[in-house]
Amino acid sequence: MLNRPSRRPRRTVLVLAPALAAAALLTTAGCSGGDGGAGTATGERAASASPVAGRAAAPSPSVTVAPTLTEAQAKSALVTAEDLGGDWEPTKGAATWRDALLKGKADVGDCQRLLDGLYAENLLGEPAGARAVAGFDDADDGAQLRYQVGAYDRAALDASLDWLRKVPDTCGQFTATDVRGGQVTVQAVAAPLPGVGEAREGLHVTVTGETSYLSLDFAAVRVGDSALSLTNGGLDDIDSDDTRQAAQLGTQRLQEVLAGRTPTARPSAQSDGQRDGQGNEQGDRQGDGAGDEQG
Repeated sequence: MLNRPSRRPRRTVLVLAPALAAAALLTTAGCSGGDGGAGTATGERAASASPVAGRAAAPSPSVTVAPTLTEAQAKSALVTAEDLGGDWEPTKGAATWRDALLKGKADVGDCQRLLDGLYAENLLGEPAGARAVAGFDDADDGAQLRYQVGAYDRAALDASLDWLRKVPDTCGQFTATDVRGGQVTVQAVAAPLPGVGEAREGLHVTVTGETSYLSLDFAAVRVGDSALSLTNGGLDDIDSDDTRQAAQLGTQRLQEVLAGRTPTARPSAQSDGQRDGQGNEQGDRQGDGAGDEQG
């Protein structure tokens, strides 16, 4: 009896060039007497078993996806009146001094960006994704704190932070014309912030006219592709401790929500002793004895 040559394993057909595989499918369909279902099933099995198809579907292990801030997370990352402590409470509306003293025309073109950004609250540029905003008023000294969290384009965000770092050198002092046509002097100096986040910049800005004066802090902190920013201003000297505290606690909240956790309000880091017994005054105003507990 003659020895028949062994058959070539069927799996070798699966690695044929696409053109030959297509021709084989057409031939199978023709021999089946028009039963296209069998031919199609064979083609599907061949395609699904193809090593090439398997390799194309495999994810790249080197790709790392950064957390993306959602709208719900942005809202959750906002600081609260409880975080700020003291006399801070939810705002009743934008302060009138914004229109009177921040809406002006700078005599140095490059410094117009500073005024416009403080007025529009977009010194970091417009967010590329989710954004949430909150405002607070200090009933004791008339200050207002405006706070926002947003998702940004990383390159644009870093460029804005780099520009802010140079403001004290490029726009340390300039003159501007306010909405009434009066002249004001604008000064900007660096304002150190706590060492939080991955990058941060702070400014202290004053706007001085013949009969007007505005003191304002600006702070920004980057965490990944997200950032918080805030302005704390008033018609008298403001408490920059409030600015630093909002930046520190706000950064912690932002980091927590990006990690998938729900942040909780924290008590003010400015103790009652630092505020010279204001806790008792708050208790008297609130009528619930909370000040005595804080004191």
